[in-house]
Amino acid sequence: QVQLVESGGGLVQAGGSLRLSCAASGRTFSSYAMGWFRQAPGKGSEFVAAISRSGDITYYSDSAKGRFTSSRDNAKSTLYLQMNSLKPEDTAVYYCAADLPIWGRPTRPDYKTWGQGTQVTVSS
Repeated sequence: QVQLVESGGGLVQAGGSLRLSCAASGRTFSSYAMGWFRQAPGKGSEFVAAISRSGDITYYSDSAKGRFTSSRDNAKSTLYLQMNSLKPEDTAVYYCAADLPIWGRPTRPDYKTWGQGTQVTVSS
């Protein structure tokens, strides 16, 4: 089983950038498709981005498209989310996820393993 630890969150002004990291340990990182989700206060989980095992296929939510970029370094067992042009509405706890079942969809929270989350706060 894989374990996930997110980092890189923080407080940033609107228009700024952050890069989130998700370090994986345990089973072979490259065997997992990965996803990013977020949850704002009082709201449900929202899909942000997903990436295939090799990193050649990515998916983004409409709100993330054009501003966020998901990438991975399989040699370092690390997933990244580069977030640019941040807006106050991007404020949320961001989670990375792994281990998508064969029946699962990469844009849905079907993943079996989740990190503890990292807080991103964007001030106006």
